[in-house]
Amino acid sequence: MAVCGLPEPCADHALVVAAMALEMRDAVNQFRRDTGEPIQLRIGINSGAVVAGVIGMKKFVYDLWGDTVNVVHRMETQGYAGQIQVSEATYLHLQDSFQFAEPTDVAIKGKGLMRAYLLLSRKHNG
Repeated sequence: MAVCGLPEPCADHALVVAAMALEMRDAVNQFRRDTGEPIQLRIGINSGAVVAGVIGMKKFVYDLWGDTVNVVHRMETQGYAGQIQVSEATYLHLQDSFQFAEPTDVAIKGKGLMRAYLLLSRKHNG
């Protein structure tokens, strides 16, 4: 899991994460298994508030939790190999700068149906 905007706020957090996800997808797609099959990632992106902090008594770990973390986990696990699935909250941050496939409704445990979008690429101006 990766996060943008912690511990310092980042106004363009969704843009930064989307650009990173596209680069990760493209980099991994260059690799092949011994069988010749491509190695593919499933990437999920969500935007929202989280609780963050250090936990542990003997071994300290910085961790994140909350509804935003749960939704992003579902975006990833219910996504498609080689694809980047984003929540509607993230789509609203990115719609002017990136291209998406038509939205679908995804069943999210504990939330019901949520609108999700597959991130395809950056928009090219001009």
